[in-house]
Amino acid sequence: MRIVALDRSFYELYRQDIVDLTPRASERFRLVQGFERLREKGISGEEAAQILGKSRSTLYRWRQRLRRGPRHLEPLSTRPKQTRRPSWSPELVRRVERLRQDFPGWGKETLAPLIQGEGFAVSEATVGRVLRHLMDRGVVHRVRYRRRRYKKARRTRRLHAQRLPKHCPKPTRPGERLQIDTLHVVPAPGTWLKHFSASCPVARWTVGDIYQRATSRSAARFLDKVIEDCPFDIGSVQVDGGSEFKDEFEKACKQRGVPLYVLPPKSPKLNATVERMQETWRGEFYEMYQLPDTVTEIRPYIQRFQDVYNTYRPHQSLRRQTPARYLQALDPRVVLPPVVSKVLI
Repeated sequence: MRIVALDRSFYELYRQDIVDLTPRASERFRLVQGFERLREKGISGEEAAQILGKSRSTLYRWRQRLRRGPRHLEPLSTRPKQTRRPSWSPELVRRVERLRQDFPGWGKETLAPLIQGEGFAVSEATVGRVLRHLMDRGVVHRVRYRRRRYKKARRTRRLHAQRLPKHCPKPTRPGERLQIDTLHVVPAPGTWLKHFSASCPVARWTVGDIYQRATSRSAARFLDKVIEDCPFDIGSVQVDGGSEFKDEFEKACKQRGVPLYVLPPKSPKLNATVERMQETWRGEFYEMYQLPDTVTEIRPYIQRFQDVYNTYRPHQSLRRQTPARYLQALDPRVVLPPVVSKVLI
């Protein structure tokens, strides 16, 4: 019988592990191959190492490791042979274990003060290391917190309103974008009413009215009063996301051809003019006069104060002018209500 054998190098190659090398091991393998090719061309080991940018001893060491297989070019572990030994006592470990078993949801921030109060001079970090040591041993279990999932609010498609565009430029003409908001008032003990305010951020013209409740029907009626009392055309209306500015109010804006913009959530600063006007209504009207109890009786006084504010009260942002005088300076053809000098309550 004739036995045919292959070269010995074939069997050495067969015993090597064929693995995917990491980038660092691949770079070492490439440098060793380049070092061998340079040596075959008659270049000395020192010059070849200078060309490759590595020390000669390092390249020889890598070549020696490559003989055992490419995977031996992988970086070795840098873990020290002598590691730091735990410095805590067995009594501390038993106490941490007992407390954690009694209160499985408590961490090192909660357990450390309790253990320190029992006379153990340990830090919060040491208690955390003891807990990790117990978890690795399986003595105590890790706390798994379940992330609370909040159900997103369902956004209904609006009939006419649209979200106010981001970085929308400020209005520059009277009535270009009117701001409307509501105010909760108590004119008399046991009486809760809703006050509607509209304010122009350019001319500071204001319109007010009061209703029993803040409903979309009340808001639609208030829109009619705003259109009637404003001496300029309403270009658009800006409101917050309240329910009173939906349904019938939105339909009223659509029927009258008035664009309706809704502010993003939690952004009252975009409605700053009417928000400040609400404080004026509260501080200069509702808190200063003894008003009747019913909506019908309060409305004449609201109309009177509205006229005083628009025609008699000077406004600081208008250079001490009244809104009526400011509008008259812009356009002398504007028809304004007569000047009212005082409120009769």
